[in-house]
Amino acid sequence: MRILICPDKFKESLTASQAADHIYAGIVKIMPEAECKKIPMADGGEGTVEALVSVTNGHILPIQVHDPLMRPITSFLGISGDGNTAFIEMASASGLALLKPEERDPLITTSFGTGELISAALDKGCSKILLGIGGSATVDGGAGMAKALGIEFTDVLGNEINPVGGNLNTINSIGFSKFDKRIKTCNISVACDVTNILTGPQGAASIFGPQKGANPTAVKILDENLLHLSRIIHHECQVDIGLLVGGGAAGGMGAGTVAFLGAELLKGFELIANGVQLEKWIRWADIVITGEGKMDFQTAFGKTPAGVGQITLQFGKPLIGFAGSFGEGYEKLYESGFNVLIPIADKPMTLEQCMTDAGELLENAAERMARILSVKTEQSCRLI
Repeated sequence: MRILICPDKFKESLTASQAADHIYAGIVKIMPEAECKKIPMADGGEGTVEALVSVTNGHILPIQVHDPLMRPITSFLGISGDGNTAFIEMASASGLALLKPEERDPLITTSFGTGELISAALDKGCSKILLGIGGSATVDGGAGMAKALGIEFTDVLGNEINPVGGNLNTINSIGFSKFDKRIKTCNISVACDVTNILTGPQGAASIFGPQKGANPTAVKILDENLLHLSRIIHHECQVDIGLLVGGGAAGGMGAGTVAFLGAELLKGFELIANGVQLEKWIRWADIVITGEGKMDFQTAFGKTPAGVGQITLQFGKPLIGFAGSFGEGYEKLYESGFNVLIPIADKPMTLEQCMTDAGELLENAAERMARILSVKTEQSCRLI
């Protein structure tokens, strides 16, 4: 039996790679003869670099950058095995998880560190960049990232400013004389799962600002400032990002990468799935296994398990899903390609217990699943 193991992360418990290892360990206890292929998955957020480095036989490099509050930190950059492609997670340099709750304020945070990672990728000679923009702490329209790559933002007096969400309204002109020209010869794809435009009720500030620490007053300021930035970009760069689908992703980073870098916005799961040749491996498999920390009605909207389900449906392959918990509307996933959904908890426990013991619980759940599969296989053999 050929089994494809392609989970996403179990948030705050297991990386996608760790989850795949535990599922594999549970299976081989009962089915040592099974051919298993592990492909850790992601949708553009945390785990993206790990997934793409793993499947391309690449490596991860530590890179010194600045965090959302411009403090020096060690981030990382993934390089493909052939050295041509760089894999970047915005969250590793400009992410919300890098800040304490009381530090979260998108009026003052910057995406500068993400620009530093892009610059590092160019220094390594990469001709292609895959950038995941999930989990950001910023609402600066990507201006901080652009500054790190040499773009200058000046006010009406010609003074250069350090662009953050709270002062985008002071930008009067954008200068490209010091812009890193290597960007023009680099193909940049951005993993972007949301369809929000840059401003308005469904824009970056209104929808994502509060989770980054913005109160209602800050949300209004940020939205107005992003609108101002879009008008300046339209005038200075001849690029209209105002109604760009996905432009509001990551506090406007979606729009910023298109305007400043000429990037292409792609659905996160599709970008990663293509990178790891997921369709090829699903066609190879007899059974496909995926999972993530929580599955509910939102899972069906572009998240990794649903994306895996769409491909398994296409090729008529059975799909099993593991989750730490199931929320409202998870039953809809049975319409998205799943044959079985399995919770990893094996007794009453708190969420904290489940997260702490996620590895052991997932391995045990995979072992129970393997026992069922082995019984089914034996019965099928007898019937034949």
